[in-house]
Amino acid sequence: MDYFQAFGILISLSAAFGYINHRFLRLPTTIGLMLIALFLSLLLIVLGIFDPELVQPISRALSEIDFSQVLMEVMLSFLLFAGALHVDVTALHQQRWPVLIFATLGVVASTFMVGTGFYFLLQWVGFPIDYIYCLLFGSLISPTDPIAVLSILHKAHVPKELEVKITGESLFNDGVAVVVFLTLLEIAQLGAGEVGAGEIATLFAQEALGGGLFGLALGYGGYLLLKSIDAYVVEVLITLAMVTGGYLLAQQLHLSGPLAVVVMGLVMSQQGRKFAMSDETRDYVDLFWEMIDEVLNAVLFVLIGLEVLVLEFHREYFLIGAAAIVIVLLARLISVGLPISLMSLRRDFVPYTITILTWGGLRGGISVALALSLPGDMPRELIVAVTYLVVIFSIVVQGLSIEPLVRRLKVGTG
Repeated sequence: MDYFQAFGILISLSAAFGYINHRFLRLPTTIGLMLIALFLSLLLIVLGIFDPELVQPISRALSEIDFSQVLMEVMLSFLLFAGALHVDVTALHQQRWPVLIFATLGVVASTFMVGTGFYFLLQWVGFPIDYIYCLLFGSLISPTDPIAVLSILHKAHVPKELEVKITGESLFNDGVAVVVFLTLLEIAQLGAGEVGAGEIATLFAQEALGGGLFGLALGYGGYLLLKSIDAYVVEVLITLAMVTGGYLLAQQLHLSGPLAVVVMGLVMSQQGRKFAMSDETRDYVDLFWEMIDEVLNAVLFVLIGLEVLVLEFHREYFLIGAAAIVIVLLARLISVGLPISLMSLRRDFVPYTITILTWGGLRGGISVALALSLPGDMPRELIVAVTYLVVIFSIVVQGLSIEPLVRRLKVGTG
C-alpha cells in the first residue's frame, strides 16, 4: 500500500467516524474519533480470533504505514505551526516564565522522574532494562498534547491565563522533548562512556537554541515577504512554504524542526497576521490553517485508535502500563506543582492551577511516534506498548473527565 492509498483510507475513515461522532456520540472530536477507531480495532481483534484471515490484510496494511515517520516528518510541522499561529502572543509573553519553566526544566525533570520510577518498577516486576532506556521512555512520555483538551477547557470557560499556560507549554515542550529524546537516543546508541557532558550540552544547544533562532529568522523573512504584496493565494503559499521548506532545512542543518516551526508560527501570529496581511488575506490564511489543523488531527487520532491492531501486548504489559500511568501523573504533579508553588510567592495563579495542569496534561501522538521510532535492538516492544496504554488512558479518561473536574472546582469564568 502506498502513502496515497493509506491517506485516502484514513481520510475516508475520519469522515465516517466524524459523522458518527457528531451525529450520535457528540464527544470532543479528537476523542470521539479515537474511541470509534479503537472500538473498531478491538472488534476486529475479537473477530480475528474466530477468523484470522479477516484481520490479517488490515493489520498488514497498517504495519506498512510508518506512524513515526508520518507524524514526525509530515504532520507535526503543520500541527505545530497551526497551533502557534492562533496563539495570543501578548498573553503568552505575560505568562512567559511559567511557560518557559514548564517546557524546559519541567520536561527534563519529568524525564528523570518518570525514567527513574519506570526503572525501579521494571526491576520489581522482573522486566529489568538499562536505565538509559527508561530515561528514553521518560523523555517521550513527558510532552503534553493539548489538542484534545483545549476545546474542552475553552467550553468550560477556563480563565484565559490558564489556557495560555497550557497552550504555550505544549507548543514548546514538544520541541524540547524531541531534543531531549534524540540526545538520549544518541547516548544509548553510542554508549554513555562515549558521549561527554560537553558533547551533550553542545548537541542540546545546537538543536534547541539553533532551532529557535532559525525559526525566528525564517519567520521574520516570511513577514517581510507578506508585507511586500497583497495576494492571498501567494501569501497562503508563502506560509505553506515556510512550514514545509523550513522544517526540511532545519533537519538538514541538524536543528530542531519542531521548535523552528513553533517560533515561525508565533512570528506570523504577532507580526504577520497583524501588520503584513489585509483583512481578506488574514481570513484566508486563518481558514486554511484551521482546516489543515482539523483534518490532520482527525487523521492522527484515527490512526492512534487503529494502531492497536499492529502492536504486541502481553499480559504483564497491562500491569506495567497501569503502574506507569501513576508514575507519569505523579511526575507531572511534581514537575508543575513545585515551580508553581515557588512562583506563587511572587505572582498570583488561578485557583487549582496545579490540579488542572496535572490532570489536563494529556499525552498524544508524538509520544507514540517517538516510541515507534526506537530501533529494534532496544526494548522497543515493551516501551511502545506501555506508551500506548498511557496515551489511551490520558486521552480517554483524563480527556473526558477534565471538563467535569473544571466545573466541579468552579474555576470557569462564566
